[in-house]
Amino acid sequence: MGSFRASCKVLFCFFFLVSSVYQFLAIGADGNQTAQLIVDAKGLGRKMPETLFGLFFEEINHAGAGGLWAELVSNRGFEAGGPITPSNINPWAVIGNESYVVVATDRSSPFERNKVALRVEVLCGNDSNSTNICPAGGVGVYNPGYWGMNVEQNKWFTVVMHVRSEGAINISVALTSSNGVDTLAATNFVANGCTVGNWTKYTANLRATATNSNARLQLTTTKKGVIWFDQVSVMPVDTYRNHNFRKDLTQMIADLNPQFLRFPGGCFVEGEWLRNAFRWKQTIGPWEERPGHFGDVWKYWTDDGLGYFEFLQLAEDIGALPVWVFNNGISHNDEVDTTSIGPFLQEVLDSIEFARGASNSTWGSVRTAMGHEGPFNLKYVALGNEDCWKKNYRGNYMRFYDAIKRVYPDIKVITNCDGSSRKLNHPADYYDFHIYTTAVNMYGMAHQFDNTSRDAPKAFVSEYAVRGKDAGSGNLLAALAEAAFLVGVEINSDVVEMASYAPLFVNSNDRTWSPDAIVFNSSFVYGTPSYWMQHFFSNSSGATLLNSTLKTNSSSSLIASAITWKSSQDNKTYIKLKVVNFGNVSVSLKISVDGLQTNSIQLSGATKTVLTSSNVMDENSFKEPTKVAPIRFELKDVGQDLDAELPAYSFTAFDLLTDSSSLQTVETDAGYKSSI
Repeated sequence: MGSFRASCKVLFCFFFLVSSVYQFLAIGADGNQTAQLIVDAKGLGRKMPETLFGLFFEEINHAGAGGLWAELVSNRGFEAGGPITPSNINPWAVIGNESYVVVATDRSSPFERNKVALRVEVLCGNDSNSTNICPAGGVGVYNPGYWGMNVEQNKWFTVVMHVRSEGAINISVALTSSNGVDTLAATNFVANGCTVGNWTKYTANLRATATNSNARLQLTTTKKGVIWFDQVSVMPVDTYRNHNFRKDLTQMIADLNPQFLRFPGGCFVEGEWLRNAFRWKQTIGPWEERPGHFGDVWKYWTDDGLGYFEFLQLAEDIGALPVWVFNNGISHNDEVDTTSIGPFLQEVLDSIEFARGASNSTWGSVRTAMGHEGPFNLKYVALGNEDCWKKNYRGNYMRFYDAIKRVYPDIKVITNCDGSSRKLNHPADYYDFHIYTTAVNMYGMAHQFDNTSRDAPKAFVSEYAVRGKDAGSGNLLAALAEAAFLVGVEINSDVVEMASYAPLFVNSNDRTWSPDAIVFNSSFVYGTPSYWMQHFFSNSSGATLLNSTLKTNSSSSLIASAITWKSSQDNKTYIKLKVVNFGNVSVSLKISVDGLQTNSIQLSGATKTVLTSSNVMDENSFKEPTKVAPIRFELKDVGQDLDAELPAYSFTAFDLLTDSSSLQTVETDAGYKSSI
């Protein structure tokens, strides 16, 4: 994903296009609109790529830290303030004034890659010898998490922290309301000086007795002395497949049936400067030993609990192939010369061995030690992000390409350089294509790949979305334009093999980039219309594209495609017809499915699914999370001819249950055509 600087050109175009947008949307305002969709179900269709639709995850908008990664403590290792102490401990805060407690950071941590720890000197006490009595509830520190911790009644939470002290301790560990008044779950860590004279790992499981979506973690005491804390974690016990991914957010993306997961960026991979780029070796191993880093493009700290291993695990958990985007020695502001790229090259070869190597290999053994003995199914790597125009990209690219192909010839390599309109001057299996634009432009880009050479490397549309004022924070208009674009991707899937929306997630408290597919806070989540639009394509990967012709009685605001797909739930075969109506009047559509035997389409079992709303600018929200969401209808007495009404500004899908024996599927492009 490009930074704001990189996308200014796209946004600037909006001001010149805005008047034409609404003129375009008014097409067909006069007179009755009619259309006919003719589908050839007997002719030779074309099998679409198994990887056609998937996901792109970038650490942006607190998508991972404070989002998909279920860790509730922000700045759990006290490293976010930098390695020089004393340092800022934000968002940690002190409980009690300086007459009772003094808090500072020092470099006494037992972890070599993150030496900062928190020193808490308690000046008060509650024993009989104390002249400075601690206030009720004690003194210490608290952490509010990422804009509040979501604590639910009867749910369990695992608290882990590392503690050292010069004497005996009695620490209250509690999840409380945001003001600390109401206790939701609590326990005490009591130990003598001999036990905690050296760093000691403390673990406790807490069960919440009440619900609060804006909770915090408190560490307090009424015992005089000095206590050091480091690597403090609170993790929900109930996570997706027990791999520490927030369950509701992960289920949202799993429901899209994604075939690949591109990670971890985007600009997050590059960094404004290489010193702040994502470096995979710093993100593996025990979480306490990961140094974390400041993502200087999107301007926040991440502890890198969601690291390279976790991304590979996430892809596996949701049934997607990983697409590993690595830094190729280039950031937004500095570049490694090709003559000096060797160490970066070795890092990448090591990363592939970590994912795919035998359990007794150097880096495969590290993966095994982390709990995954078998290899991950890594088949795709991408060299950098939007770097094609930079001075050293081509030279660096060829060094990486040659080295990877020499050791891993089956790995598919993705270049940043666009090959959709002209031939690449270097070898690649795929080229990366990004598009952020206005709604009317996106609708027109359904034909972007119509004339692309079929002999060149395949396209990976890894980032697409409507942006600008006509997209709002994610509205119906944007979703319809994107749907039209994806219909075009289906039709051109002989040259486009992969496509993913961007960005995937946004924490509503850090909306750096908008719109996004999925919006969340500490306790709630909803999909934008663009998210729900993608559900219409969840059966397309690996499906068969049928020949189809769309005829209209005037200048059309329609685009359509037809596929056959087999349901994994009922093992039945369906013909799916998808039609986008991008105009402001309804259209009477006559559907004809030709070439099938009599009664091949079952009278029952067919459905119609519609995405629309009363206003094309409508958006979803926490208050109305499904204001714009698909509505499904059962169709009765369906035959090979069907009449339907397409609402203005709508996306409609028809799933017709068929006798699969009457359909043909072939692997070749021969005989395929689609007319719009």
